[in-house]
Amino acid sequence: MAIRVKTTRRKVFEHDAPMRVVAVLGGRLSEEGRLLDSELDGAIGQILKETKFKGEFGTTMHLPLPRLQVLLVGLGRLRGHRLGDVRLAGVRVAEAIVERGVREAAVENFLAARFGKRETSRALAEGLYLGGYRFNKYQGGGKPPRARFVIAQGYGPAAEQAGQLAAGVYFARDLVNEPPNVLNPVELARRAEAMAREAGLEARVLGPEEIQELGMGAYWAVAKGSDNEPRFIELVYRPPQPSARRLALVGKGLTFDTGGYSLKPPEAMKTMKGDMAGAAAVIGAMQVVAALKPPVEVRAYVAAAENMISGHAYRVDDVIRAMNGKTIEVLNTDAEGRLTLADALAYASRAEPDAIVEISTLTGSCVVALGREVAGLFAADEALGRGVQRAAEAAGEKVWPMPMEEAYRRKLNSKVADLANVGDRNGGAIQAALFLAEFAEAPFVHLDIAGPGFAPAAEEHPYGPAGGTGFGVRTLVQWVLDQA
Repeated sequence: MAIRVKTTRRKVFEHDAPMRVVAVLGGRLSEEGRLLDSELDGAIGQILKETKFKGEFGTTMHLPLPRLQVLLVGLGRLRGHRLGDVRLAGVRVAEAIVERGVREAAVENFLAARFGKRETSRALAEGLYLGGYRFNKYQGGGKPPRARFVIAQGYGPAAEQAGQLAAGVYFARDLVNEPPNVLNPVELARRAEAMAREAGLEARVLGPEEIQELGMGAYWAVAKGSDNEPRFIELVYRPPQPSARRLALVGKGLTFDTGGYSLKPPEAMKTMKGDMAGAAAVIGAMQVVAALKPPVEVRAYVAAAENMISGHAYRVDDVIRAMNGKTIEVLNTDAEGRLTLADALAYASRAEPDAIVEISTLTGSCVVALGREVAGLFAADEALGRGVQRAAEAAGEKVWPMPMEEAYRRKLNSKVADLANVGDRNGGAIQAALFLAEFAEAPFVHLDIAGPGFAPAAEEHPYGPAGGTGFGVRTLVQWVLDQA
């Protein structure tokens, strides 16, 4: 990563960085800001009076003073903050610094007196990393921005852990942002293997022959329509000491989705390079797990494929057989993700995990229900669902529990197979979750990230630029750590 975050015991005014960053709360400078203002003979306070900058949350003001540059960051009201506000403030700081090309900035450890230096150092560092991300490798020799942030009076180990977490998010974002002619299933597997070697994970990759030999008929039906071969990816983290507890992560890995013969409209295809955001989140999370070394075994699974049109592509009315023996009537070839996930979940279940968390850009219905910033959480096991929700809250990613309404299972009934791959339009996200539950033989949670997994250009997300968001990496890592 070109962004670096360090800590120092010194206060902002004592640092020699060319940019200093302090907060404005309730229209007034923070304590760190007042100390810096005193060193600058009251110049900051005078500008505040003249400009009437109130410091509404997330706003910034750049002051190019003669001796140094100052960035004021609005934290809004004096009270009522949450720890997540520190993370969001860090994002705004990084965006402002990167935009101006500043190479080093000393940043106040926002709200440390309220939440503690350890917690705010981690949240602030996460925000700085997330806000500083850019993907510009295909823009005229573009290079990622380089900036060094120093958190004043910060806690070093917390910032270091934030860096490890951010590396996984960056990796996931990079995978999603790659164009589909570059990142096909074979390339996705190659990058996952390369990461595994570097991180010390076990990796196993299966090709077409092995996929068919295992009886993954649902996955193969989707994959066989493309000239780019599928790859089934398995990553394994084993803790330093053997653990009786085993967790499974499963991610949807459609590196491009045309919809197949149930063809998507052109506008709907524009973000389909991001249909593997679930896979990216799982792979990125495994990189972080390897770095943090929790005392539980974690296995990750990705059924990578493209959903294309050809003489080999699967059709509406086909009947296919999944790895667990269940037959599926295909009523819509654009409901392909659940077919690849069916076999991935069945494969993951063979290792008898204590719990499975699956993450996927699965349904437009979930976007209609929850919008672009909130993921749907569908829990076949209520206790597991609550645990994943707590992890998401701690990580600062928005999820909302949705019902696994068993009455809707009948919508998936088929007259020619064990079940159909789609029902009707009403409650489509719930039906998709119920479909997946048919293939998971362990406590199971499904996260539908069709909304927050990819931010279109017109809808930049709160934690960085448009494109791949890396949503889910932080939640998955936090959930794994919570199981220790």
